[in-house]
Amino acid sequence: MATLIQRSLSLAKSSTPALQFLRFRGKINIQRPKAPHYERARVVAVTQPKYPELPKAKSCFKTRAERTQQQQENPYNEIIAREVRNWLDHSRLVAFFHLSSITADDIFRVRVQLHKQNLHLKSYGSKIIEQAVKNTRYEAIVPLFHSNHCIVFSPDPEKTAALLRIVRRVPQMVLLGGIVEETMLSRNQLVAYAQMPGLHAVQAQLVQTLSQAPGHLIQQLQAHQNSFVQVLDVHAKNQMNEETPKST
Repeated sequence: MATLIQRSLSLAKSSTPALQFLRFRGKINIQRPKAPHYERARVVAVTQPKYPELPKAKSCFKTRAERTQQQQENPYNEIIAREVRNWLDHSRLVAFFHLSSITADDIFRVRVQLHKQNLHLKSYGSKIIEQAVKNTRYEAIVPLFHSNHCIVFSPDPEKTAALLRIVRRVPQMVLLGGIVEETMLSRNQLVAYAQMPGLHAVQAQLVQTLSQAPGHLIQQLQAHQNSFVQVLDVHAKNQMNEETPKST
C-alpha cells in the first residue's frame, strides 16, 4: 500500500507543467504593426462600426469663386481697414518695408526707437490693406504686400532722415518705397529726399534770396548817381585847390 502511494506521488510530481519565459526576438513596430491573420481581419472588418453619412449642403457642389462671393464680410476687418485708411489720409510720411525673419524682442526695440521720433510702426494683413485702399489713390501700393511687411506712419515728413538712420541698424527691415506729401516715391527717391535740407532751412534761403534782389536792384539804380556825385566832388575839390593860392 505504501509503495502505491509513493508511486502516485511520484507520478503527480512528474506531471507538473514547467513554465519557461521566452523573450520576443524581433522589435515590435508600433507605427506599422504586422497585418492580422486573414480570419481575424475578417472579424475586425465585420465588427467595424458604421455611421450614417451626413447630408451634404448645396454649397459643397459650388465652386470656390461662387462660395466666396456669397460670404459675408467680417465687420472687424472693416474696422481695421478704416483705421488703415485713416493712417494713410492723415500721415504726411508713409514708408513700406519688407520684414524678414526677426524676433519679437528686436521688433519691440525698433518700435520703441521709432515712437521716440514720432514714428509709428504698424503691420496689417494683405486682405485688410487691399480692402482699405480699394478704389482710392493708394491702390498702387497693393503689390507691395504679397509677403511679410510692416508700415511706418508719421505726421512729420522731416523725420525721413531719422527713420532711415534707425532702420539702417535693422537689416531685417528692407525699405521698398514710401509716400511723402501724397506723392509716391521709390526707395532711391526716398533716400534722396532724406538728404535734402529741412523746410525751415529752405524757407530761410528763399527769404534771403528774395531780400537780396531788391537791394541789388537799388544798388544798380543808384550806381550812376553815386558815380556822378563822386565825379562832381572830385571836380569841386580840384577847383578849390586852384583858387586857394590866388587868394593868398
